[in-house]
Amino acid sequence: MRSFDEILTIAAARKGGVEAVMAAIPTPLSPDQLAAIPDDRWLAQMARGILQAGISWKVVENKWPGIQEAFLGFDIGAITFQPDDWFYDLCEDTRVIRSPPKLRAILDNAAMIRRVRDSHGSFGRLIADWPDEDFAGLVQWLKSEGARLGGNTGPYMLRQMGKDSYILSQDVVARLVAEGVIDKEPSSKKAHAAVQTAFNTWRAQSGQPLTTISRVLAQSTG
Repeated sequence: MRSFDEILTIAAARKGGVEAVMAAIPTPLSPDQLAAIPDDRWLAQMARGILQAGISWKVVENKWPGIQEAFLGFDIGAITFQPDDWFYDLCEDTRVIRSPPKLRAILDNAAMIRRVRDSHGSFGRLIADWPDEDFAGLVQWLKSEGARLGGNTGPYMLRQMGKDSYILSQDVVARLVAEGVIDKEPSSKKAHAAVQTAFNTWRAQSGQPLTTISRVLAQSTG
């Protein structure tokens, strides 16, 4: 497995220098900043990712103001206290993307966030306290405890909210395969553990956050 600096050199040769590689990489939020994000914003970002899956993101963007209204501003308390037949009203609401499985997933995630709030104080607090060296564990937890947050939906949501993260995009997977970390897109716990170990190694070598390492890996192939 090449060192992080060697992979950065490859990316820099492809993209026009180290500064070009590093220029657009976002800085993760601190744990306190993550913990301070209101629960409704976490649900909103989950909803956006769920609704965007498989359709034009522009459609979701254009309908977003109406979606927020229909979902009561994604207020966790308001959503989770609605009567059961509210779901059926949503399915007929022209303001939203009328996909019953996706709408149900958003309601299920509201309930999940409320459970986490009751046990941890806030959803953001749990995310903030989850150690970066076990990001794979956090992704698996989102997949098992949440609804339709598997694949890259959960990791993208975490990245967009500011959690230090890596995303197993096609380009990142290609670099991991080239480095012998995995032999294909990871699907087993063993493969995900190998990916986490590789990222932890590059993190220790470079002092860079997971987000930076992930973006450098992507730019070294894509």
